[in-house]
Amino acid sequence: MCGIVGYIGKRQAYPILIKGLKRLEYRGYDSAGIALITEQSGLQVYKTKGKVADLEKHAEGKDISGTIGIAHTRWATHGEPTSTNAHPHVSSTGRLAIIHNGIIENYAVLKDQLKEKGIEFHSDTDTEVLVQLIDYIRTKKELDLLTSVRIALHQVIGAYAMAIIDKDNPDQIIAARQSSPLVVGIGDGEFFLGSDASPIIEYTNKVVYLDDQDIAVIDRNKENVEFVNIHNETIEHEIKKINLNLSQIEKGGYPHFMLKEIFEQPESLKDCMRGRVNVDLNNVVLSAVIDYRKELINARRFIIVACGTSWHAGLIGKQLLENFCQIPVEVEYASEFRYSNPVINNQDVVIAISQSGETADTLAAVELAKKKGAFIFGICNAIGSSIPRATQTGCYIHVGPEIGVASTKAFTGQVTVLTMLSLAIAKARGTIDIREYEELVKGLNDIPEKQKELLNSCNEKIHEISKIFTYARNFLYLGRGYNYPVALEGALKLKEISYIHAEGYPAAEMKHGPIALIDEEMPVVIIATKNALYDKLMSNIQEIKARKGRVIALVSEDDEKVKALADEYIELPKTLECLEPLLATIPLQLLAYYIAICKGKNVDQPRNLAKSVTVE
Repeated sequence: MCGIVGYIGKRQAYPILIKGLKRLEYRGYDSAGIALITEQSGLQVYKTKGKVADLEKHAEGKDISGTIGIAHTRWATHGEPTSTNAHPHVSSTGRLAIIHNGIIENYAVLKDQLKEKGIEFHSDTDTEVLVQLIDYIRTKKELDLLTSVRIALHQVIGAYAMAIIDKDNPDQIIAARQSSPLVVGIGDGEFFLGSDASPIIEYTNKVVYLDDQDIAVIDRNKENVEFVNIHNETIEHEIKKINLNLSQIEKGGYPHFMLKEIFEQPESLKDCMRGRVNVDLNNVVLSAVIDYRKELINARRFIIVACGTSWHAGLIGKQLLENFCQIPVEVEYASEFRYSNPVINNQDVVIAISQSGETADTLAAVELAKKKGAFIFGICNAIGSSIPRATQTGCYIHVGPEIGVASTKAFTGQVTVLTMLSLAIAKARGTIDIREYEELVKGLNDIPEKQKELLNSCNEKIHEISKIFTYARNFLYLGRGYNYPVALEGALKLKEISYIHAEGYPAAEMKHGPIALIDEEMPVVIIATKNALYDKLMSNIQEIKARKGRVIALVSEDDEKVKALADEYIELPKTLECLEPLLATIPLQLLAYYIAICKGKNVDQPRNLAKSVTVE
């Protein structure tokens, strides 16, 4: 989950690398480091515990010259977040420096073998084992760096995206990938590396996405990058042009990326639906449903695999697909699915949901399902990422880069794609009444404007409400039907960024346990809109108030009953019941955001978390 960046070319590398690290800091911020090959001092490595800003301070007054370098921002896996364990790591000869994202699973065995050969280690990381192994092979067999890397990677078990430089060859970077993302940027006489495209787009829109077992040999004296695999077979890669604006990965006047991304949702959902939802023709058109109509409409079962926020979107997708398509749906945590020996066959469709498209557990679940013959449908945001390339078809959510670690617009984008997919399949199967279908198409198209209205009406009120509940130690979130997963997502957001313990429950389950927790110290957030279960929700609120619980209610605009009972309320614009999650989630995102701000927390980079979970 770490962020890696590299540069070789005509310019000074340090400013490019530091800027790239800042754009990748959402991937990890326990420590940061940089390695440069300078003309005067040779290989120089600067690294420190903390954020990229701490690295900049650490490098002040030091030799930061040079036109080649690699840099890293870390999310700790092996070894505590210390300056010693920070990347880059240097081999015992002092010749090689490496950065690495991933986990070397057999590092302990390799480390013992290298210790027996007299190699000394200075850190607790698996990454140092990799650089020591490569350097040992290079020295012992008198091989060039590429060959040494290839031989070492044959001995490695695990995941890696890595870049390595040799102080005796300042014209070359060698990079490799296995199960962790890596992008090569192609400029005019210069080359870039990144865990994703965000550090690259300022300089070039031409990129190559590496596949598993690919090695890139980047030489400043050559016009093109050479690609081989670990078997030394030449690989041909298509250079792709990325459509990404620099403004999309900057704050644009907002204090935090999270708030920016919450407020971007009306426009991001328009982008998500553009070319897919046609209100004039009362239609939803997805190319995947057209191209793979037979596989999708004849599916015996859908299995949704996802993690975290994407899993919550999947729970909403389950209700949409079952209600409109009349096909049974299971929703599985990808991390459990891959180890459960699932019963899958070629009549099943597995839907993999991941914002980054690089989630290790979800990618492993995809590979398992493919081996068992299932048809795989991907729902991702990051174009060119691993999951879209591993699936037969799918839909990008097209909500733009999401930098804040706590997902916001990606969640509503995923729910929107699942809604469109359900409508398209239902129409193709003939399992939905045409009048209901047309009403849903229109209702979906109206959501962005209703989101905009909601943001304008509730932002300041939620800011004030958050001040009341900043010091709560626990929260309970309740919802029913389509809004139960929204309650789960609201609780997750609060946990992630404010570090307040919060639980989401189906409201009907409150009396089967959680009601024991309710007293005057327990805020309860309940999504109590006027829908088929409204009377049941009213009963839940009365049960909470009878026990002196404090109720924050999300209510329909014309609902005076819940407003009278609740301590605080937020009005939601009226929409169809199955579309309510696209509105109800927004106040919960804002509530988590403002409570965390009141507590003085770093909302964009919450502790212990990283945006893209590319390790198991």
